[in-house]
Amino acid sequence: MQNEDQLQLLGGKTVYLKEYAPDILEVFTNKHPENDYWVHFNCPEFTSLCPITGQPDFATIQIDYIPDQKMVESKSLKLYLFSFRNHGAFHEDCVNIIMKDLIRLLDPKYIEVTGIFTPRGGIAIHPYCNFGRLNTKYQELAEQRLFQHKR
Repeated sequence: MQNEDQLQLLGGKTVYLKEYAPDILEVFTNKHPENDYWVHFNCPEFTSLCPITGQPDFATIQIDYIPDQKMVESKSLKLYLFSFRNHGAFHEDCVNIIMKDLIRLLDPKYIEVTGIFTPRGGIAIHPYCNFGRLNTKYQELAEQRLFQHKR
């Protein structure tokens, strides 16, 4: 885990990657792991490619999590999400890939990812996925939020 002074991307020259790059994500230490609190990211400029047609898909990606020991650094998250620009994946795949990458990176108490994709062919798709740490109150939270989820 990195301390703030060990972050590589923050404050440096921005290099945008052209391939899906989960390794670009960086973390820092949560200074309040004893507290339960939400961290919300709203990413309104997400793009990916349809894996069949190669046409671009546009979305707002919303990421909400309750951190434990680690937190994701926002510039690295921006670059990671940008790395989907040339990545071919269905909408549902994108949100699940993002969630699973962040679970591996952060081991959060709870996380959810929502994709609000713009319509193509007259249909908008808004996939939602979540995860709560197993055998804890966060697993119960995940079940409640999933089954009560409405868009």
